Amino acid sequence: MIIDIHTHAWPQKIARKARVNLESLFKIKLICLPTEKALLRFMKKNNISVSVVCAVATKPEQVSSINAWLFKIRSRRLRVFCALHPEYKFWKDELRKIKINGDGIKLQPEFQDFYVDERRVYPMYEEIERLGLPILFHCGKELSGTMLVRSSPHRILKIRKRFPRLKIIAGHFGGFRLWKEVKKYLLGKDIYLDTSFFFGYLPRKEIRGMLLRHPGKRLLFGSDFPLTDPKNDLDYLKGLGLPEGLRKRILYLNAKELLQI
Repeated sequence: MIIDIHTHAWPQKIARKARVNLESLFKIKLICLPTEKALLRFMKKNNISVSVVCAVATKPEQVSSINAWLFKIRSRRLRVFCALHPEYKFWKDELRKIKINGDGIKLQPEFQDFYVDERRVYPMYEEIERLGLPILFHCGKELSGTMLVRSSPHRILKIRKRFPRLKIIAGHFGGFRLWKEVKKYLLGKDIYLDTSFFFGYLPRKEIRGMLLRHPGKRLLFGSDFPLTDPKNDLDYLKGLGLPEGLRKRILYLNAKELLQI
């Protein structure tokens, strides 16, 4: 079994526009048109049992319509981390819907123009914590390298301390291209780290060491499809020579427990 905790897809009618925008911003080529069907195709190709589709609302008024689509595509094979926005007035009502129809929350502070440890967001975190929903943060720098870093490791740790029962997933292994800060602030802490855009950015020995230093029950496989082909990360993980029990935890056991599958 393999569970990919960090993927993306868009409705067919806007997928081409989304692709153009992402390729222009990140200066990379997506591996395919970012649709639900394409994701399922790559899942079959790579023997991935479940993928979590993560969505971001760059504007408050997008929240409801994005989540309505996510609720529609949610299935046994596709789980959904839903959109929320700090400036969305009806976030409490939306969280109740997500609790019933979704699996968690995705926030992208750089696109949504807020720092993860701003006090104005605390009431939202409190409710997410109370509902027991996981929350996945984009963490670290953006691929474009042009945006402020609003989700650095020390800010994530501050949220961990303030909300001890919040199920935090720090995307991109806690902070894309901020690996020294990840080692200082997040390794060994009770925070989920996903592997998206982590493999290959440091020497293999160093990556293996970081995985071994973090609690085995707090590691999650994530590919960031369609920015990358999951096969590349699966092959990389297999080549690290990790203990089999830990590899299984990364590939599916931890996500299975977190998502209550």
